[in-house]
Amino acid sequence: MPGLVYVVDDDASFRTAIERRLKVAGYEVETYSSAQLLLDRVPAAERPGCILLDVQMPGLTGLELQSRLIELGSILPIVFVTGHADTPTTVRAIKAGAEDFLTKPASSEQLIAAIERALARYEALRSQRAKLDLILSHLARLTPRERQVFDLIVRGKINKQIATELGTTERTVKAHRHEVMEKMQVHSLAELVSSAERLGLLDRRAN
Repeated sequence: MPGLVYVVDDDASFRTAIERRLKVAGYEVETYSSAQLLLDRVPAAERPGCILLDVQMPGLTGLELQSRLIELGSILPIVFVTGHADTPTTVRAIKAGAEDFLTKPASSEQLIAAIERALARYEALRSQRAKLDLILSHLARLTPRERQVFDLIVRGKINKQIATELGTTERTVKAHRHEVMEKMQVHSLAELVSSAERLGLLDRRAN
């Protein structure tokens, strides 16, 4: 599976060796001697990729970089490769979403397998994000009143209840409901509720 691998490690000999191994395996590689250097130019998410990341480095640590990237909304999966593995660090990295946590020296087979899983995960995340962006674009087309109707529909309100709550007629609500379904490009109530759920609108309202 082709892709771009960002190698972040302060050990120059390790970066050189890993770059050579990955290029032989068919990957494009970019290397960084510090976490800050990668953070200064956060990779775009347009192309498949993942990050091979050391844990202990001068300045920003690998775990700190992981946190920063999450805050920035990066979907690039991270594979930690370190000579300083301990249980708390491993657990923290995996809980924060790391794809894998390998101990140096990792074999080529281990590296490639972890990278392939990371790239597959990247594609799944990118597809999910694209779907969410599409739903958001549909939602943005609703008028303020249609958005009110949408909110009430996905909360399980029937037309009569919506009409009462909005101080209008059932006939008007039916017209708005039709527009909501058309603009959201769904064909059933279940699809509409699913769209709201994907956007976290129902969870937010429940809180």
